[in-house]
This record gives sequence, structure tokens and C-alpha cells, in this order.
Amino acid sequence: MSGAQERSPDPHSGVDAVASEVRQAAEQARQRGRRGWRVRLHLTHVILVITVQAALAAALSWFIGHDLLGIPAPVFAPSAAVGTIVAAIGQRVRRTVQSLVGVLLGILIGDGLLYTVGPGPVQIGLAVGIAIAIALVLSGGSGATVAQAGASAVVVTTLSPVDPNLEWPRILDALIGGAVGLLVVTLLFPVNPMRVLDRAATPIVQLTSAELRTIATALNERDAEQAIASLQRLRASGPDLARLSQALDGAREVVSLAPVRWHRRDDVEQFAHFAEHAQRVIGDAQDLARTSATVLQYDEAVPSELTTTLRQLADANERLRAERVSGREPRLARATALAAMHSARRAVDGATGRFSQTLVTQTRVVASDLLRASGLDPETANRLTRERFGESP
Repeated sequence: MSGAQERSPDPHSGVDAVASEVRQAAEQARQRGRRGWRVRLHLTHVILVITVQAALAAALSWFIGHDLLGIPAPVFAPSAAVGTIVAAIGQRVRRTVQSLVGVLLGILIGDGLLYTVGPGPVQIGLAVGIAIAIALVLSGGSGATVAQAGASAVVVTTLSPVDPNLEWPRILDALIGGAVGLLVVTLLFPVNPMRVLDRAATPIVQLTSAELRTIATALNERDAEQAIASLQRLRASGPDLARLSQALDGAREVVSLAPVRWHRRDDVEQFAHFAEHAQRVIGDAQDLARTSATVLQYDEAVPSELTTTLRQLADANERLRAERVSGREPRLARATALAAMHSARRAVDGATGRFSQTLVTQTRVVASDLLRASGLDPETANRLTRERFGESP
């Protein structure tokens, strides 16, 4: 036998690798399933609310136009009301104004051509083309303005020769429909702005916290592939962030227009501050996942206190969302984020590698951003982070 014996391959290593891949795939499938159910539940609620609002707005607009104002057939009023309702939340006032502008523009163009060159198929096409072109230029491509301009031009140029004086009823229909649509969403059936924000923020917070815990598990199990997979999931959070931004626009619209929601204005603005930093925390988590993978690939030591720090930051993130939604002062979230810094300080001695030291520093960034998301100014957040970490102010 040679002095250096060849080591036989471990028969269990291949099985362990396959088992690890199966566990990761199963966990990813479970996460996709949970997120899928959340999306479907959210869509069901949104569909129900919009259905009730649209039905109520259509009925009210017809009643006001036909029974109260005596318009024989106010067919455009329900259409305008429904158009306001189905506009994206946060854009309903803008949609109503854009629709009115489109109606006026189409009527002016259609009447102008009828007066100058008379009726006819060529005039109809010309009126629609000019109205849409001007609407595109003036509105920057607003779908509501363009659609209403084209539709109004068609109505005026085709029906005015046989049924004159359509212009005023068309304008009145648009006014009634838009006003009723806004009335329904602001006075009769306003959404709860904090519930809207909570539904939009929950997937982001849950994703960030889940991935912070996944990174901690990857470090504990020394599984670089798990950290890389976490990074990829965090990078796919763009649609959730876009939905949160849209929800913020809608919540601000509601608390501005609905008297019964005015008392939530401060809560919405505080949540907006939290949401602004939620994107920053996702970026921080991406940095942690990337550095964790590097730490494991370079086979650096990972102190157990560091994984504790990551789990505490995940807890702080979830507690912050809960306290913001309820309107409470986020004391528990702040205390948890600062406790994570105490754990990070104890991890310093064990983090002897270059990248593991960077990882400790990045946890401090996350804690500071969470404190800022809780409403603290940057100077106070950084000072508290340094003090709890053990540095002199």
C-alpha cells in the first residue's frame, strides 16, 4: 500500500446532496403555493369590492340622470360611472377629469366639422382621427381621454344630424357618471386604506423575513446554493413593490376624499414612510444573501450568533408591519432590531474571515434601515445601532 491511501467516496454524500435538492425544491414549491393563495384571495376581495361599487354607481347614475334630472336616456352616465370605478385605485379622480376632457374635446371637434363641412362618412372618420390625435398630444396618451374623445366625436357626427342638441346631454352624462363614481368610492363605499396597504405590504414583508431566515439556515447548514436561491427570490420582488406603490396612491386618494377616512391620514403617511424603507430592506437582504453565499464558498467560519442576528431582524421586520398597520408606536419592532445588534456584537469575535466580517456590518445596515422605517430619523437610527453594537457614539 502506498503511504497516501486513496479515500473511497462516501456512499452517503450523493444521497445527502439529492436529499438537500429535494428539500429546497419542496420549500420553494410551498412558498410559491402560499404566495399563490395570497394572490388569489386578494384578487377575490378586489373583484367583490369593484363589482359592488360598479353596480351601485351604474344604478345611481341612471336614477339621477333619468328620474331626477329628466334626461330621456342617460346611457353615458352609467358608462362614465363604471369607468371611474374600474380605474386603478389612486387614479380615479384623474380618470374622471381625463374622461370629461375627452368628452369636451370630441364634442368640439365633431361639432366643428359638422358646422364647416356637414355630415358624411368621411367627416366621421376625420372627426374621430383629429379628436384622437389631439387627445394623444394633450393627454400624453391617457386612455380615458383618448377613448372619450373618439367616442364623443362618433356620437356627435353620427347622431346630431338626426337628433340635434346631443352635446349638452352628453356632457351632463359624463358629469353625472364621474361624480357618482367618485361619490360611491369616497362616501358610500370607501375602502379601508390601512387594509389596502396591509394586503399590499404583507407579501413584501413576509418575503423579506422568510428569506432572512432562509439565509440564516443556509449559513447554519453551510449551503451556498440555498443562499443563492434566496437571492434570486428577493430579486423577483419587483411586482410586489409595484403593487405596494399603487396601493399607497390609492390610500392617499381615499384619505384625501373620503370624510370617514380622514382620521387615518397620519397612519397612511406613517405607513408610506415604512413602505419607502421596505424596498431598502429588500435590497439589504439581497446584499446579505450574496455575501452569505461568498462566505460559504470561501469556507469562512460563521458564528452561531450571526444566524441569531438574522432571525431577530426577520422578527423585527414582521413586528414593524403589524405595529404600523394597527397604528401603534413600533416599540417592540425597535427593541427587536436593537436586540439583533447585541447578537451581532457577540458575533464579531467569531467572524474572522473577510466576508464574514462584511456580513456582520451588513446586519447593522439592516437594523438601521428598520429603525428608520419605524419613524426614527437617520441620525437617531444610526446612533442607537452603534450604541447597541457596543461602539461609542
